[in-house]
Amino acid sequence: MRVAINGFGRIGRMTLRALQDKPEIEVVAINDLADISTLTHLFKYDTAHGRFEGPVNSDQDALVINGRRIQFFSERGPEKLPWKDLAIDVVIESTGHFTDKVSAQAHIDAGAQKVLITAPASGGVKTIVHGVNDDIIGGDQIYSTASCTTGCIAPILAILEREFGIESGFMVTVHAFTADQNLQDAPHKDLRRARAASYSIIPTTTGAAKAIGDVLPSLKGKMDGYSYRVPVIDASIADLSINLKKEVTAAELNDLFKSYAKGAMNGILEYTEEPFVSADILGNTHSSIVDGSLTKAQGKLVKVVSWYDNEVGISHRIAELVSLL
Repeated sequence: MRVAINGFGRIGRMTLRALQDKPEIEVVAINDLADISTLTHLFKYDTAHGRFEGPVNSDQDALVINGRRIQFFSERGPEKLPWKDLAIDVVIESTGHFTDKVSAQAHIDAGAQKVLITAPASGGVKTIVHGVNDDIIGGDQIYSTASCTTGCIAPILAILEREFGIESGFMVTVHAFTADQNLQDAPHKDLRRARAASYSIIPTTTGAAKAIGDVLPSLKGKMDGYSYRVPVIDASIADLSINLKKEVTAAELNDLFKSYAKGAMNGILEYTEEPFVSADILGNTHSSIVDGSLTKAQGKLVKVVSWYDNEVGISHRIAELVSLL
């Protein structure tokens, strides 16, 4: 399978790392507006995840990673990219800009067979959370992976909906800061994100709760929530408060999560009772790491807390989904 990456930021770079373990996938092109020497350096050296283990270098036209040459382009519009000439099967759309069906269609018009948007999408794009609703993959050419937070909470909500039924719920993610925030106070359309990311707990929005309805249609309109951005570079935690249709105990919930982690959601869901802090999650490839020591239940009201590496987890799901398209 021949793959191109459009947008070589945090997710683009982490996905390329994840794809190194998939010999059946050949990344043949990267498109980004930044210069190739800078991007080569940022791929090789990563503050959160360490140095890339293999050889990395570049010339004017390509990155060379583990001896494999990846052509480099710097085009603002997807319609200008030579996807037809390169026989691209899947474009990983990770710029954060082409997140609706109309704009992502430009990749198809340029000759790509399929597009996987690595962010919440609009305009009728189907949303896939690997391990939860892969069965919707069919004849569409454009799909979305939603977000890292949706990827964390969707497996948990799918289990609760299947086993007990969900009346309603709220979620809060305590989330590492991202490049969308400011290092120092500076203008931003979200006045809270305008403030220095490394100095405050910053309440803000999240699209994860809304996106759940796209992944699990039976929960459409039943979930809401928000985010606290906090001064850590990576690794986040989702806190779910759910009203179930049946009563359950915390022990029963934890037994259920253990069972799914070993079985149907192995590799997607992990269960732990270790006294983790966020630093312990860095590099964890699971979408969701349920912290059983924090599970609570009072009749039909339950609280489930789950960790996730908001860069590595989603990047590995993207790499796996590419193989399924």
